[in-house]
Amino acid sequence: MPMVMPGAAAIDIGSTMHMAAVNPDADDRPVRAVNTFTGDLNDMARWFKACGVTSVAMEPPASIGSPLFGVLEEHGFHVILVNARYAKNVLSRKTHVNDAS
Repeated sequence: MPMVMPGAAAIDIGSTMHMAAVNPDADDRPVRAVNTFTGDLNDMARWFKACGVTSVAMEPPASIGSPLFGVLEEHGFHVILVNARYAKNVLSRKTHVNDAS
């Protein structure tokens, strides 16, 4: 399948950790586990910038107080909230890694 948006990243949101994925050509480790603390989210945003990410797709956070959306916007990313039903890798086993990549 051809890549549509090479500058896009995806995040699968978890309660204690998120799985983040970037274009495999942009990094040797294109899928990473990220803790939910604000400092870790800022580190993730800096990693995204280093990989040339401009847009981030993610499910709406379950918690209204989640800092994830705000951190991404503060770093200048175009955040796209997607319906999980259409974003998940439905043809394979459910894993956070599959959902993020």
